[in-house]
Amino acid sequence: MGLKFLIVDDSANIRAFVKKTLGLTGLEIERIDEATDGIDGLLQLAENPVDVVLTDINMPNMDGLDMIRKIREDPKFASIQIVVISTEGSREKIIEAVKCGANGYLKKPFGPEEVLDILKEAIKK
Repeated sequence: MGLKFLIVDDSANIRAFVKKTLGLTGLEIERIDEATDGIDGLLQLAENPVDVVLTDINMPNMDGLDMIRKIREDPKFASIQIVVISTEGSREKIIEAVKCGANGYLKKPFGPEEVLDILKEAIKK
C-alpha cells in the first residue's frame, strides 16, 4: 500500500508541480489530495487522512504554520509527517516551522531528488 499525500498551496501551478515531482521520486503513492489553504487542508484531512502533508506557509484564510499547529493539536493526526515547502528559506522561518510541528522544510525551487531526500528523512521519524 502506498503513501497518501496532501498538498496545501494557494497556487494551482505549485500544487501541480509538487504532484508531478512526487510522481518522479519513485515512491509508492496511493493518493495525492490537494487543498488551497490551511482551512481547506484541515477539512480535507478530516475527511481523508494522509501520511504526509506538504504545505506552503503564505496562504490566504489560514497560513501553513497555523494549519500545522492545528494538526499537531489533534492526537489522531500525531503520526502525520509534515513538510513545509516555501520560498521563505530564512533560518527564522525554518525554526518557526519546526517549533510548530513540521518534520521537514524544503525551499522552493526544488527537484525530485530534494523531495525524495526530505521525505525519506521525515518518514523515518
